[in-house]
Amino acid sequence: MSATATDLRKSGVSVVRIEHAAVQALEARIDDDFVTACQYMLGCKGRIVVAGMGKSGHIGNKIAATLASTGSPAFFVHPGEASHGDLGMITESDVVLALSNSGETHEIVTILPLIKRMGAPLISMTGNPESTLAREADVSLDVGVAKEACPLDLAPTASTTAALVMGDALAIALLEARGFTAEDFALSHPGGSLGRRLLLHVHDIMHKEDQVPAVTQDATVRDALMEMTAKGLGMTAVVDSKHRPVGIFTDGDLRRCLDRGVDVRAAKVAEVMVPGGKRIAPDRLAAEALNLMEEKKINALLVVDSDQRLCGALNMHDLLRAGVV
Repeated sequence: MSATATDLRKSGVSVVRIEHAAVQALEARIDDDFVTACQYMLGCKGRIVVAGMGKSGHIGNKIAATLASTGSPAFFVHPGEASHGDLGMITESDVVLALSNSGETHEIVTILPLIKRMGAPLISMTGNPESTLAREADVSLDVGVAKEACPLDLAPTASTTAALVMGDALAIALLEARGFTAEDFALSHPGGSLGRRLLLHVHDIMHKEDQVPAVTQDATVRDALMEMTAKGLGMTAVVDSKHRPVGIFTDGDLRRCLDRGVDVRAAKVAEVMVPGGKRIAPDRLAAEALNLMEEKKINALLVVDSDQRLCGALNMHDLLRAGVV
C-alpha cells in the first residue's frame, strides 16, 4: 500500500502529539520519590550504575553518559552480562538505576536479589508501579505512558521518550545541586569545541619569545615591514625602551601608507602606527581573545604581562588552528 504525503504528515504529527503528552504527564511525577532518588544519587560514594535491556538499555546507556558528563560519575551495565560476571562491577558504595517499562524484564529481575543483598540502593524507572522491579526498589520513578506512538502499541516509542526525559531531569537536578559549572563540563569534554573554548588560554596558543614581532619607536616603516615579513603575523608591535607596547602596525596600516605615498625607507613607524593597540593578558581564555577581536573588528592582539611588557602575540589564524573559532 502506498502512502500519500498527507498520510505521512498525519502519521508524523500523531507521533509528536502522543510523545508530547507522555512528556507532559511526567511533570506531575517530579514528586517526593524523585527527590529521594536524587538524594540517593547525591549521597553515592561510588558510581551510579545504570542497567536496562533492549530499548531500555539504549536509553539507560544515554542516561549514564549524561550523568557522567554532568558531574555524577556513572556507567552502564548490561543486565544479561551482569548475571554472568559483570555484577562484580557493582559495589555496596554504588547506586543502581534499573530501567524496565514492564518492570518484569527477566534479566533485570534475576539480578535484583543480588543487588539487594549487596546493599546498594536501588532506584527503578518503570511504566508499571505494581511490577516486581518497582516493589523491590528503594524508590521507584513512574515513567508509564497512556499508549505508545506505534499504532500497534508495540514498538517502544513514547515509553522510551518518557524514560529519557526522566533521566535528563535527574541529571540536571543533580548538576544544579552540585553547583556544576561550564568549566567543569569542559573538563569532561576536552576534545569538543566547548572544551577548547573553556580550557584553552591565551598563553597556550600565543607566539612567544623570538616569534613575537616587535620594533622600537625609532624604527622606520621599512624596518617594521621586514619584521612583519619575518614573523608572519601580519603586524608588529612598536615598543619602548622597557619593551612595553606603545602601538601596533599592521599590513592594513602599510597599505594605507603606500596609498598616501609615504616614504617607507625614511618615515618612522611611530608616525604611522596605531597608538596603544589592543592587548590581552596571557592567562585569559582564548575565547575572550576571540570575543575582543570580533568586538573591535581586528585580526591580531598583543599579549602583555602584569608589568605591561610585551610577552606574546596572536591573530585570528591562531584561534582558527586551535579550534576556538
